[in-house]
Amino acid sequence: MAQMTRGENLIDTCFHLPYNPQLVERAKELRKNMTPAEKKLWNNYLRRFQFRVLRQRPIDNFIVDFYCAKLKLVIEIDGESHFTDEGKDYDGERTSILEGYGLRVIRFTNDQVLKNLEGVCRQIEELIPPNPPC
Repeated sequence: MAQMTRGENLIDTCFHLPYNPQLVERAKELRKNMTPAEKKLWNNYLRRFQFRVLRQRPIDNFIVDFYCAKLKLVIEIDGESHFTDEGKDYDGERTSILEGYGLRVIRFTNDQVLKNLEGVCRQIEELIPPNPPC
């Protein structure tokens, strides 16, 4: 996975999170080719979530699996590549950068989504504040 230097080629405004426009085409490809776990979570829950959720959203130099702007929430579905030492290090750095924008990052494994969707949905529901933004 090619990695860019922080700040390189990013669009940054007061109104949106910075993103790399060069990732837009890749994000579109990923939307068309979601993993089975991403499809299940999207089709059975996030598609009809009470707040708008975007799939494969470029933020900074990353493409996050799901993003809910109202809740400032990133939802990641992790496959096997995330469990290597290199994958864990990359995810840690990525999470730290995203949290630096005031985002909350929650991670689930493919197995959690595929085998316990109800539990995954319950954990996401628990992140909705008592007085959510309108």
